[in-house]
Amino acid sequence: MNDFRPPVADLVYALKHVVGYDQVEQLPGFEHADFETVSEILDQYGDFSAEVIAPTLRAGDIEGAQLNADGTVTTATGFKDAYAAYVDAGWGSVPLPEEFGGGGFPRTVGLAIQELTTTANIAFALGPLLTQGAIEALLHYGSDEQKQAWLPKMVSGEWAGTMNLTEPHAGSDVGALTTKAVKRADGTYGITGQKIFISFGDHDLSDQIVHLVLARTPDAPAGTKGISCFIVPKRLVNEDGSLGERNSVHTVGLEHKMGIHGSPTCVLSYEDATGYLIGEENFGMRIMFVMMNSARLSVGMQGLAVAERAYQQSLDYAKERIQGRAIGATQDSPIIDFPDVRRMLMTQKSYIAALRRMMLLNAVYVDISTNHPDAATRARADEIVGLLTPICKAFGTDLGNELTSLALQIHGGMGFIEETGAAQHYRDVRITAIYEGTNGIQAADLVGRKLGIRNGASFLEFIATMRELDGELAAAGDDFASIRAQLNTGLDVLEQTTGWMLRTGVSDPNSVLAGSSPYLRIWGLVVGGWLLAKSALAARGLNGDTVAAAQLPLARFYAEQLLPAASGLAGAATAGSRDLFALDADTLADVVRRPARV
Repeated sequence: MNDFRPPVADLVYALKHVVGYDQVEQLPGFEHADFETVSEILDQYGDFSAEVIAPTLRAGDIEGAQLNADGTVTTATGFKDAYAAYVDAGWGSVPLPEEFGGGGFPRTVGLAIQELTTTANIAFALGPLLTQGAIEALLHYGSDEQKQAWLPKMVSGEWAGTMNLTEPHAGSDVGALTTKAVKRADGTYGITGQKIFISFGDHDLSDQIVHLVLARTPDAPAGTKGISCFIVPKRLVNEDGSLGERNSVHTVGLEHKMGIHGSPTCVLSYEDATGYLIGEENFGMRIMFVMMNSARLSVGMQGLAVAERAYQQSLDYAKERIQGRAIGATQDSPIIDFPDVRRMLMTQKSYIAALRRMMLLNAVYVDISTNHPDAATRARADEIVGLLTPICKAFGTDLGNELTSLALQIHGGMGFIEETGAAQHYRDVRITAIYEGTNGIQAADLVGRKLGIRNGASFLEFIATMRELDGELAAAGDDFASIRAQLNTGLDVLEQTTGWMLRTGVSDPNSVLAGSSPYLRIWGLVVGGWLLAKSALAARGLNGDTVAAAQLPLARFYAEQLLPAASGLAGAATAGSRDLFALDADTLADVVRRPARV
């Protein structure tokens, strides 16, 4: 397993030169979050993530979490100490409200910290990530009494949080859930049912876990309209704030997973457990979407983070592995000297740079949408967040799968051997394209809910914004000529496919949905190319800066070798649905009998 090198330098470069962090530090409430302070925080946390969290990665994979005979869950060696150090240092509270003990820093800074945590160990990072999602739901919809009772210790990290959405029969169809919530005379609710796939549903990192549970009251409407959301703690809380007896929440199993073994993914059983209603009855979907939208950007970031860790390991291997002789060499060469290995490394590095800028840009717009004093500016930023979030989640995690696979390829046969540790990244990242809404759901959300905003004007305005870079690229000279040409081609494809989607959606929604995944991929490719072009333009004149020196080659490689895929996806995006449904189930299964011979 390679030594982890926190990518702080590129994070800082992207914040300063590409995604517009200067807009965030000028927002009301973020006066203390100036760029220099943020840079120092990321430097310090980079060291912490490398020294304290990264060493837990291998033990988490090999040992995993364990369900004990008494129903308790024990995390892998090093997790408990690392989490205690994380809480003691206050790292989880940095982007959370000062009112409840947080640092009051922007979401953009919180996402950068999440990236460093996840690159160090995705399984470990899932715990704090889910706690933050639960905190955001309570901040939006909890009563003042609930906020005071639950948030201070969740913000500090002393108490953890989870999201309890999925049930065995329902999967992604949240409206099909059957967990019951029966109101009691004292105003609490008795919660009964079973939830699956609950990350960090039980563990030994904190004494209290605050579960946010979706359930249905007896007279609730069918489907998603009848869902309510409840606080259901692992342990009840006494009037003085101390922890009391165990609630009737039991871990009945741990999922045996392909990856992220260090994260305890629990099957939880609720047996008339005490719950506290958040907001109003039948209000649960709104609360769920607060948790989900926060998590979707963070999950996109997970694809980037694990790809970064896999890239670092494959780069180290390529420099050390001696095999064959490169052209012009007089002795056997490290495989990094071979063009195809270089192509794979550059593919990883340029995609990772594009994704990092995309995630941070999304977070910048989140901060503007919540903190800008002008209502119109907030509204436009919120539209852009709605556009970018499904792209970040799906494109980020699809690339997480592809780039960790490339890292294995660079290792050759050794990548298929568990002892090298390369395969762990491939196994760990695979879930990210599935949870928090599969990537197909993200694509459907993009064309079904987001594309129609203001009759498509929201999307077309963003495309027009990306085109504004053309003049600067034209003036930058021959070094930028291919970047300019390929970006213009990609923007043309994006505009044309967007037009097709808008024209087709009303009369033939099935065809729009059929093309939604390649359409989302076009968006990801073009936005990535645009951001790398901005990154390369900003690097001019920054002599002696090693990060800046890499920007033009990365942007040009992306434009010439990766961005052209957008043109190839246009046909798939606009092909329609006819042949998707041309074969019935038996024909797809190839079980149709041959006609009898005459």
